[in-house]
Amino acid sequence: MTGSGFTIRKVESRRDLNTYIRFPYGHYADDPVWVPPLLIEEKKKYASRKNPMLRHCDYQLFLLWRDGRPAGRVSAFVDHMAVEHWNENVGLFGSYECIDDPDASGILLDAAKNWLIGKGMKRMRGPWSFASQEWGTLIQGYETPPMIMAPYNPSYYDAQLRAFGLRKVKDLIVYELVDRGGEAYQLPDRFLRLADWIEKKHGVTIRSLDMGRLKEDVKIILDVANEATRDNWGFVPVTEEEAEDIARSMKPIVDADIILIAEVAGRPVGYLIVFPDVNQILGSLNGRLFPFGMFKILGAKKKIREYRIWGLGVIPEYQRKAIDTLFYRRLYGILMSKQAKRIEVNYILEDNAVMNNPVIKMGMDQVKAYRVYEMPLA
Repeated sequence: MTGSGFTIRKVESRRDLNTYIRFPYGHYADDPVWVPPLLIEEKKKYASRKNPMLRHCDYQLFLLWRDGRPAGRVSAFVDHMAVEHWNENVGLFGSYECIDDPDASGILLDAAKNWLIGKGMKRMRGPWSFASQEWGTLIQGYETPPMIMAPYNPSYYDAQLRAFGLRKVKDLIVYELVDRGGEAYQLPDRFLRLADWIEKKHGVTIRSLDMGRLKEDVKIILDVANEATRDNWGFVPVTEEEAEDIARSMKPIVDADIILIAEVAGRPVGYLIVFPDVNQILGSLNGRLFPFGMFKILGAKKKIREYRIWGLGVIPEYQRKAIDTLFYRRLYGILMSKQAKRIEVNYILEDNAVMNNPVIKMGMDQVKAYRVYEMPLA
């Protein structure tokens, strides 16, 4: 397929795949905000023997070329677990990167659209990643670097996607709490009083992740997550294999103190996952872990003062009982002892009042937003 001097081709060789994976490193070379991910992790995303998610997906990668140089990329895929859970033939597109050219974006998205039509899909949704919880196009908050496992893109992507006919289906909101110097932040008294009351009323205890029984605790979090978020928009069940893979990948940077599990009489009822923002280190590695990258990460991890709240879930029986206040109180105490300078809640569905209201009441400010788009397929 060609047009306006562009040629689009399926990724069918190892050389093409390498070009596909490396495209963002050149595309963002002059962008001071972009943080280059580790190449070893990016390569893993597109290897079915290493990425368990791909084992329940059919997918195709596309590269756009102009004058012998790559000009964009996109993936189109059918996640069969998603189709089954949603009970709807929704195909997905992702890994979208494109030069600032309307013809280029149209050709890329048209390739994804036609491939999904060929698979019998009735709707096209995205951007959606081959990694857990990496959705959306950044539409607000281009000034600050993305935190760990959060997307980033130029501001013109929104216009490109809308010009193709994609429309907003959901916004994902990001909040932050920043130490701006002077008097340290304090949780509101009413918040603390509520936490005390909830703890006594429901007999909830909060404990940190036990690295000595990591596999068991990962299974606990997986089970709670699949039960807690099964009715959330966009939810796709996570397999045990996928959860273990995430745990293995994140083990070098995990701070067990800030991965929390809520229990009632020994029964797990909720979880909170927080990561130190190692993107502050990755920026200096330029995507390369070797030869000294891992030593830099391990050596600097204790110096990190910024954190991302990545996931929070409570089983339906205990939802709307303000269990999250107990997590936030415990997390606040831990992060203050670690001299945290910035905490980001990334991200919350725009219409999830149960999650949005507490962070707003704690005085957090909205700083970013991501958008997921959708369109019908003829």
